[in-house]
Amino acid sequence: MKASISKSEIKGKVIAPSSKSYTIRGLVCAALARGGSEIISPLGSDDTEACQDVLSEVGIRVLQGKDSWRVIGGDFHQPKTDLFCRESAATLRFMTAICSLIPGQSHLTSAPSLSRRPVKPLIQALRQLGVNCQQEEKSIVVSGGSLRGGTTELPGNISSQFVSAILFISPFAEEGVKIRLTTPLESRPYVLMTIECLKQFGIRVKSSKDLREFETSKQAYKPTKYRVEGDWSSASYLLALGALSGEVEVANLNLESLQGDKAIIDFLKEMGASITVKPNSVIVKRSKLKALTANLVDCIDLLPTMAVLAAAAEGTSEFTGVERARLKESDRASAIKEGLEGMGIKVVEERNRMAITGSPARGSLIDSRGDHRIAMAFSLLGAAVGGTIVNNAECVSKTYPEFWDTVKSLGGEVKIDGK
Repeated sequence: MKASISKSEIKGKVIAPSSKSYTIRGLVCAALARGGSEIISPLGSDDTEACQDVLSEVGIRVLQGKDSWRVIGGDFHQPKTDLFCRESAATLRFMTAICSLIPGQSHLTSAPSLSRRPVKPLIQALRQLGVNCQQEEKSIVVSGGSLRGGTTELPGNISSQFVSAILFISPFAEEGVKIRLTTPLESRPYVLMTIECLKQFGIRVKSSKDLREFETSKQAYKPTKYRVEGDWSSASYLLALGALSGEVEVANLNLESLQGDKAIIDFLKEMGASITVKPNSVIVKRSKLKALTANLVDCIDLLPTMAVLAAAAEGTSEFTGVERARLKESDRASAIKEGLEGMGIKVVEERNRMAITGSPARGSLIDSRGDHRIAMAFSLLGAAVGGTIVNNAECVSKTYPEFWDTVKSLGGEVKIDGK
């Protein structure tokens, strides 16, 4: 599927989709709570469907209503088939840990793009807690009933999802669980989001100020009503679209959110964008942008958005903390360099740093590499300059299935496969 984007005049108000990260965390906690919980305003997307499907294979019922899902949790059974996690890294990593609580043996599989992403540190950390698990050529195999608890160590700079995965199962360990990180935690906001979600389901986690140590005692999850807030990651594309091509108001945003990608507001302000912040919405208008220097270590998913903004800004922007962007759905640093250079923008790419010099861009054919964030980000620059085609445009369904329709509703000149 190809998206052809012409130069567009953007104007309008849209509602940010619900948070993917909070939806999956809510599903996991509801599954671990015995009884019925309600997930209010969940996100429907490929990743959240993957999580639902896997949970259903191990005995968790998810009853979908119009604006909420009822989850009947706490009663797991051994899966009769492989647990296919599609391309959802959160589902694969969280369920690898949760399968230690499920009777019998579980085999977790994934799509090829996910199988290249790291999981070994999680498996090693689970083994330290007594879990019988191993990574085989095409699957992860976990034997249930083997969680003992105790102390485990793992790196904090590969994926915060490893920490979250262990936090989810820690309340079930007779000995409790202590987590010690051997390197500083990156993407800290995601772990704070996990702890916040656990709290709403009755679980308390103690953590050190530097988030290098976590401690959880044996506790019981309590079913609850859990409301999912808007997704700042998805909103970042719409806000950037306003900054580049007109005026956009994005509603359903929590200005007190723990989501790391809320940093888009500060970055846009620093670049000189015209921003109006309301109680639960943000308005961004087109304005002359200037370069900035930013460390993205705690908001790495913003790299594609920031890169296209930098391409349109005056001067050279520098982004550090980008190394983990190489371990996403694609090597995002490489994909960004390739795409921007194809549009006439100068890019310097290093292992953990990117420098982008803004200049007038030209339309180009963009290889999204099947990465939803690359596809969405380059559509923004395409709307500003026109003449841009994004390949594999359907990949946005991973987190934002309505993205192309939303851009069209704002005046975006987008044709999907010529329509």
